[in-house]
Amino acid sequence: MIEENLKSLLERIEKSCVRSKRKKEEIQIIAVTKRVPLQRMVEAIECGLKNFGESQVQEAKEKFESLQSSYPFLKWHMVGHLQTNKVNRAVEIFDAIQSVDSFKCMQAIDRRASQLGKVQGCLLEIKVSEEPTKFGLREDEVQKILDESSSLKHIYLKGFMCIAPYFDDPNKAKPYFSKTYDLFNRFFLKSSLKIDEPVLSMGMSHDFEAAIEEGSNMIRIGTALFGERY
Repeated sequence: MIEENLKSLLERIEKSCVRSKRKKEEIQIIAVTKRVPLQRMVEAIECGLKNFGESQVQEAKEKFESLQSSYPFLKWHMVGHLQTNKVNRAVEIFDAIQSVDSFKCMQAIDRRASQLGKVQGCLLEIKVSEEPTKFGLREDEVQKILDESSSLKHIYLKGFMCIAPYFDDPNKAKPYFSKTYDLFNRFFLKSSLKIDEPVLSMGMSHDFEAAIEEGSNMIRIGTALFGERY
């Protein structure tokens, strides 16, 4: 099933890229595996997927420990909200933490990365809606945290991430993606940070086509690959 779902996903990505006059090779897929069992993750790996996203540190730890020896090439992404008391373990596991939403969190990540002798990849999460369940930085906080980040030597700030509100019609999410793309261009790409491949992580299973059409180059896909999980 995953092979068929991936084929369908790639076809939809290609059509979205044609509509937005982009190259399909620009789009990176993060397979979100929250509550997905190991056997199905292995099936996804055998289909060629290498980037996996998790929302909970403990679940990610268990999967990392089970898969790392057989599949050392996997890249692990933290895509859920990161509590400060989970930072130490998260830095041990993840190649990228996509949900950084405060300088306090960045400082904690930097301290732990320094202890481990690594440079931690991070994305800043942008709050694009007023939903109380959504985390992230407001527009008026973005420049300040970019300036502050220059003092942290063990963080590699790679770009922005956002989660748009859910709509039955995914095209209604486009203004939220467009706003994040605008902030990405105005603040991140014009910052003093030297980034080889800037990342704009926008779009999930129900709205990734709209996100691609508004500039996303990384999409976080769970249901469209693995089906509904409970």
